[in-house]
Amino acid sequence: MDVPTFSNPETNIAALGIYEGMNIADLGAGTGSYTIPLAEKVGETGRVYAVEVQKDFLTNIKNAATARGFNNVEVLWGDIERLGGTKIKDGAVDAVVISNVLFQAEDKVGLIREAKRILKVGGKLLLIDWSDSFQNLGPTPEMVITKDSARALFEAEGFATRGEVPVGEHHYGFILLRP
Repeated sequence: MDVPTFSNPETNIAALGIYEGMNIADLGAGTGSYTIPLAEKVGETGRVYAVEVQKDFLTNIKNAATARGFNNVEVLWGDIERLGGTKIKDGAVDAVVISNVLFQAEDKVGLIREAKRILKVGGKLLLIDWSDSFQNLGPTPEMVITKDSARALFEAEGFATRGEVPVGEHHYGFILLRP
C-alpha cells in the first residue's frame, strides 16, 4: 500500500513568505501544527494568534509554545466564523493561515469575512483544504469543498488569487491577497 503524502506546515509556511516581525493569525489552529512553526519564523518581534474554539487545543498549543521558549504566541478562544469572533483588531495581521478548516466551517462566508477583517490591506492568506476524502481521513465526500468552489468563495469576497501551493496529493493550497 502506498503511503499518502500530506501537507507539510514548514513547506507551506515557506511558500507564504513569512519573515521575522510579522503578525499572523492561525484560524482554527487545532493542534498547533502551523502555530508553532509560524512562531519560530516570526521571531521575538512577531506574534502568532492561535484562534480555536476547543479550549483543550489552546492549552496544548500554549504548553508547546512555552516548552519551546516562544513568548510570541497568543492563544485566543474564539469563533472564527463570526465578524469580531477572533477578538483580533481590524487590520492587525500581515497573514492568515486557514488549514483544513474550510470544509468544516458552517458559515464559510463568515470565516472569509473575519479573515479579511483582521488582515492588513495587501495581507496574505494561506488556504489549505482537503481535495478529496481519503481512507476515512479528512472530510466525508459530501463535505469536501472543491478547489474551484473555494477559490470562488474567496474571490466573491474580494480576495485575489496570487498562486497555488503544492500541498500534497489529498489537499489543495492557495495564497490569496486581501484587496
